[in-house]
Amino acid sequence: MSSQQEHYKELVKLLLPEEIFDYFEITNIDVQDRSVLVFFDERDIKPAALGDQKLTSKGFHPESIIQDYPIRNKAVFLHVRRRRWLVESTKEVVSRDWDSVAEGTRYTKSFADFLKALFGQLPHQQ
Repeated sequence: MSSQQEHYKELVKLLLPEEIFDYFEITNIDVQDRSVLVFFDERDIKPAALGDQKLTSKGFHPESIIQDYPIRNKAVFLHVRRRRWLVESTKEVVSRDWDSVAEGTRYTKSFADFLKALFGQLPHQQ
């Protein structure tokens, strides 16, 4: 990542939901005319709920795009790739539960709460 990208990364960390950085790392940032795209990959931290079972990383699920608060009149879109693991003993593919997205939306929970307070409901529910 370039020096400019590192500066963007540090700034973006101040603006996005803190909890995302517990399990995800920024892989790229693309600042465009009308939007900011932030790309995340889930860290290779095995889900604690699976205890001491032997897990093998099996790559990522398809990318999910989640909208967050705008920054300086630019829409912010989080491009998130969640990991998949294979449980060696059962051959089951598992993923960590991530609950930072408001149910039934593609908004972060905090952004959805803000929109509900502002409009009384989410825009797509009107």
